[in-house]
Amino acid sequence: MAETVELVVDGETFTLPVVTGTEGERAIDISMLRRDTGLITLDDGFANTGSCESAITFIDGEAGILRYRGIPIDDLATRSSFIEVAELLIFGELPDEAERDHFRQLLTEDSSLHRDMRKMLDGFPAGAHPMAVLSAMINGLQAYDLPEIDIADEASFRRAAALLLSKVRTIAAAAYKSSLGQPMVYPRDDLPYAENFMHMMFTAPYREHHPTKEAAHALNMFLVLHADHEQNCSTSTVRMVASGGANLYASVSAGVAALWGHKHGGANMGVIEMLQDIHDGDASVGAFINRAKDRSSGVKLMGFGHRVYRNFDPRARVLKAAADDLLDKMNVQDPLLDIAREVEAAALADDYFVERKLYPNVDFYSGIILRALKIPVNMFTVMFAIGRMPGWIAHWREVNSEPNKRIHRPRQVYVGNELTKWQPRAERKPRRGWLGRGR
Repeated sequence: MAETVELVVDGETFTLPVVTGTEGERAIDISMLRRDTGLITLDDGFANTGSCESAITFIDGEAGILRYRGIPIDDLATRSSFIEVAELLIFGELPDEAERDHFRQLLTEDSSLHRDMRKMLDGFPAGAHPMAVLSAMINGLQAYDLPEIDIADEASFRRAAALLLSKVRTIAAAAYKSSLGQPMVYPRDDLPYAENFMHMMFTAPYREHHPTKEAAHALNMFLVLHADHEQNCSTSTVRMVASGGANLYASVSAGVAALWGHKHGGANMGVIEMLQDIHDGDASVGAFINRAKDRSSGVKLMGFGHRVYRNFDPRARVLKAAADDLLDKMNVQDPLLDIAREVEAAALADDYFVERKLYPNVDFYSGIILRALKIPVNMFTVMFAIGRMPGWIAHWREVNSEPNKRIHRPRQVYVGNELTKWQPRAERKPRRGWLGRGR
C-alpha cells in the first residue's frame, strides 16, 4: 500500500502521496495541492522543496555523501578523468573504450572558435569580466552551431555536448588572453583536456607552456569535483530556462550568469580575499580565528561549512590531498598559501568550529589549488563554470527527456498593496526618498 500523509484544512482532510527515492529520501507530493485545496506552500529559498525527480546526482548532507550516477565521488576523482566523468553525467554510464575514443575525437574536432567569434571576443573591452565574456560567447555559439545541429537527434546531441565542453575552455582561455592584450592561443589535438586548457591559458608568444604532471592532476581533480552538485542555484536556473523550451546554449549561458554571484560561484574567490586580508593586516592567524568566532565582529571564516553538508564536505577530503600534493611537489613559494595552511590547522583544532561541524569545504581547497596554478582570481568563477558544464548539460537533457515536460512556474504569496485606486498625476504624492523635482 502506497504511503500517504493527511492534511487538514478548515476541518476537511486531504490525502497527499509520499514519494520515496532510490536512497530512501522521502518527499510529500504536493503537485495537486492547489487544485484540491486552493492552497500553495511557502518555502523561502526552496530549502525544503524538491523541484524535480533526477537520476544524476545524490547527496546526503548529514552523512557527507556525494555520488554521480550512483558512483562515489572519491572513486571518480581518483580513478576517472574529467571527460570520463562528463560522459557519465551526461549519458548515464561510464564509457567503454570505443565510446571514450569517439567522444574525445568530437572534443578535438570542436575545440576551435569560428573566425567571426574571435571578432566578437575582440569587441569586449580589455577590462570586461571573464564571466560576462563567457556567458555572451556561449550564447553567441548558437549562431554558428544551431543551424547545423538538431539537438533532438541523439548523435547531434552528443556532438553538441562535446562542442560545449570543448569550446568553453577555449573561450575562457581566450578571454584571459584578451584581458592581457595577448593573442589567442589555439588548442592542440594531442593534449588531454586539463593540459590543453593550461596550454591555451599560459602559452605566450615564443614560449610554449608545459604544465607539470602535478598541476594537470590537480586541475583535473578540481574539474571532476565541480562537475555537478544537484539542484544548486545555477543548475536550477539551467533547468528552469530549459523547461521553457530554450536551447542548450541559452540554458547553459543562463547557468553561467547564475553562477557569477558571490554567494555561489564566487565563494572560492572569497577564500583568497580572506587570506589576503590576513596577510595585509596586523593580526595573526590566531587573532583572526578569534574574531571569526565573535558574531558581532562581522568577520567570516571563508571556505568553512556548507549549506548542504552537516558533516565534512566529501569533495574537500579529496581536494585537500590534491592541494597538499601540489604544494609539496611544486615547491610553491606563496605567503597566502602558507597562511591557508595555518588557518586550516587552527580551525580544525578549535572546538568552536569542530563542535559546529564547520570544516573546510571544497571552496577552501579549490581556492588554494587555483592560486597555486597561477589562475588569476577573476578567473576562479570561470574555472567553476568549466567544471560544472557536464552537470548543466546533463540536467538540460534530463528536462528535455521528460515525456510530460512542463514549464517551471513557481507560485508566490503576494504581500503588496490591496486594491488601490488610480490617481491623476497632479494628485500623486512624491515617492519616499525621491529627491528629484523635475517631471
